[in-house]
Amino acid sequence: MLRTRPGFRIVLIGLLGLAVLLHSAVAVDSADKFQTIPTTNKGKKWRIGYYEGGPYINYPANLRAIAQGLAELGWMEKTDIADMADPTDAEGMWMALAKVKSDYLQFVQEAFYSADWDETLRARNRAAAIDRLHDKQLDFMIAMGTLAGQDLANNLHSVPTMVVSSSDPVKSGIIISAADSGFDHVHARCDPNRYIRQVRLFHDIIGFKRLGIVYENSVAGKSYAALADIEEVAAQCGFELATCEAPWSGMTRLASTQKLIDCHKLLAPQIDALYLTVHNGVDLGRMDEILAPLIEYKIPTWSQRGSAEVRQGVLLSVARGGFQAVGKYHAEIMAKIFNGARPGVLNQVFEDPKKIAINLKTAEAIGFKIPRGLMLVADEIYK
Repeated sequence: MLRTRPGFRIVLIGLLGLAVLLHSAVAVDSADKFQTIPTTNKGKKWRIGYYEGGPYINYPANLRAIAQGLAELGWMEKTDIADMADPTDAEGMWMALAKVKSDYLQFVQEAFYSADWDETLRARNRAAAIDRLHDKQLDFMIAMGTLAGQDLANNLHSVPTMVVSSSDPVKSGIIISAADSGFDHVHARCDPNRYIRQVRLFHDIIGFKRLGIVYENSVAGKSYAALADIEEVAAQCGFELATCEAPWSGMTRLASTQKLIDCHKLLAPQIDALYLTVHNGVDLGRMDEILAPLIEYKIPTWSQRGSAEVRQGVLLSVARGGFQAVGKYHAEIMAKIFNGARPGVLNQVFEDPKKIAINLKTAEAIGFKIPRGLMLVADEIYK
């Protein structure tokens, strides 16, 4: 039976307490002099566009949360947008937002760009979007994800651009630092130590000696998987990494999921824990297949993404309690920009509220004995 390391409870509570204090500190925006009250763009609605590298399950969730945050601030009517049949369908979400009533905002229906992870289409979209921004046909752009940030965070245009859901905008070259985007018109939310905290906490709980990770061997793939952060923690804590490359760019979800499963089959006999990274092959509808090799070998797992994957069978993660907090943060950033703030001067550091998620059924299946201390700090428990 798997047991946790001695003394982990003190480490766990200490880490969570520190995280809460840090969150309280960084949530205070140094640019609070800017208003968030609804205002028009010189009597006209603010025209907003959307750009992504391809569909990913976090993107519609972030978009919905931003819209809810804007509604709470009074920028648009409050509305419940129905879940899309495909949870990665940001386009469907965008078309629904284009119909929401607002005296101040217009989610421009035809200003939706997605390359479906295809490099040729990505190049065309980038050129078209930048031309549109350069001509000031849009007043604001939401750049969703790392590839979107890399494509639009530049001086080829000057339209305010907000980078959302980028794993690490600094290491992926979108911005120069957490304190400074390097552009007056670009804002990219950062949590510089998010994945370092996750991997350390996972190691404190399990005490693994060989950690498995799967990622695509590309600049974007390594960034999404936070490979540099994982390697840093491995060097500090003295555990080995067992890696497997599973490409997903330009592939169908079905094919990329199969690559992920193949890697799990290869790694499972060689490791004593696995960090399930952000990867396009992670399909919530096929989590039983994705996790089956790991369950068979009784491998503890941690989700980089969060509690949605814990709900579907991953053992542990730091849960966000949904996307409401980060959605409100992004909505306030947008509101301040519409009220005259330059994106580059607004605070970019925002940490998710920290909550532990655990799956009891998976714990039982792999023989993981859940200590009382872990249960005391678990906010989301799935049975």
